Amino acid sequence: MFISGAIHGDELNGVEIIRRILRTLQPGNLAGTLLAIPVVNAYGFIGRSRYLPDRRDLNRSFPGSVTGSLAARLANLFLKEVVRRCQVGIDLHTAAIHRVNLPQIRAEFGRHPRCRELAEAFGAPVMLESAERAGSLRRAAREWGVDVLVYEGGEGLRFDEFAIKAGVDGIVGVMLRTGMLELPDGVDPPQPDDLRRPVFANASKWVRAPDGGVFRSLKRIGNAVSENEPVGVVANPYEGSEIQIRSPRRGIIIGATTLPVVNMGDALFHIAWTEEHEQGKARRQAARPVEPDPATEDSEPEAVMDEDEII
Repeated sequence: MFISGAIHGDELNGVEIIRRILRTLQPGNLAGTLLAIPVVNAYGFIGRSRYLPDRRDLNRSFPGSVTGSLAARLANLFLKEVVRRCQVGIDLHTAAIHRVNLPQIRAEFGRHPRCRELAEAFGAPVMLESAERAGSLRRAAREWGVDVLVYEGGEGLRFDEFAIKAGVDGIVGVMLRTGMLELPDGVDPPQPDDLRRPVFANASKWVRAPDGGVFRSLKRIGNAVSENEPVGVVANPYEGSEIQIRSPRRGIIIGATTLPVVNMGDALFHIAWTEEHEQGKARRQAARPVEPDPATEDSEPEAVMDEDEII
């Protein structure tokens, strides 16, 4: 198994998660091989930047090549020397700068049942169905038969203790589930009642500012919201006018901006939900009971918003 951090150089929580994992694990309790790479994108890490010096995104450069750009060469080297040697991987990320993410696991659970099993063992608050994008580490690993979970938690260029602890506990949970880790003498395995049960979501959407101004949030990441519930206010600093921001869906807030000054169209809240709930609500609102439409049941879930947020 591999665990990797700082593929985006400004995402620091993964670096600390791996540091703590390496300080905690005892080699005598391991079965198999753990490859830990705290800083994949050393160039961005040193420069406090998401990108490489050529402004390329390493997580859009896989599988790369041995004769291409710096990003292509680094992606190719990482894929060859780390990913292809493993059966399972956990890629650690945070939100982009000036945004914060609730700890969550992203994968294609519908297509890859083992990813769902491992994500449940990880135990993050949310499991979000997320398509694999061209050029991403997940897709390149999949082509070599490697199951990869993407962990998201916290904010760029910041340590978030809650997200770090959730990441450490999650990695240990996955290692226990796969049989890679044996608990020391005197330490009991978690009992079923103690297991964390993540919220599963297969659709999400960013709520955006309808106008520029000063944003005042009424909710925090992890809060449950109802459809049409007020979640924030954008106010004009020169006048008394303000615009109320409402949730378009019933769901859970998994991401939010950390900036109080916003422009029109800026992303404010990332809300996730389970598509089946929306379908069930529509059926309950029908004038008379009807059998579920097979075409509706088999329809594809709404795509996750914001391409820059899909890892």
